[in-house]
Amino acid sequence: MLRSVFLPLITCLLISPAFADLPKAEGEVLLTVTGKITHTNQQDTAVFDLSLLESLEQQEIITHNPWFSGSNRYYGPLGRSLVKAVGADFNSNMRVTSLNGFITEIPVSDFVKYDVILALKKNGKYQRIRDRGPIFTIYPFDQHPKLNTEKHYNRSVWQVEKIEFY
Repeated sequence: MLRSVFLPLITCLLISPAFADLPKAEGEVLLTVTGKITHTNQQDTAVFDLSLLESLEQQEIITHNPWFSGSNRYYGPLGRSLVKAVGADFNSNMRVTSLNGFITEIPVSDFVKYDVILALKKNGKYQRIRDRGPIFTIYPFDQHPKLNTEKHYNRSVWQVEKIEFY
């Protein structure tokens, strides 16, 4: 009797998308995610190519920032969508590393509170490495003027290569 009740429940939990690994990256890996994550696609790591990043919930931010003149339009996956995809804890922190070795720490709560994005495009064009791409952590500075601080500018990492949750 118990077997007939619990077997379907266990089967359902095992194949549920909430417990499934991420799809495999087929193209060039743009982002590697490590640390305290529960959803992976390469051993204990989650790697994302452009297609996987674009499969996440997308957002557009139009904002000024200290690195470019005028207002620019940025487009890419919501940071919180990445957090969900890899199964990280929303009450944790992350260490973000750029291609040139710059490292900063960001509380995951920023991704939720401010709708931070991992911008893949700027003004409709994919960002090249020399243009601070391919991934640029963008805060909505114009929507939240209190973010116009050195602390948040330092959290706006360009050329993001790796994120480690801890």
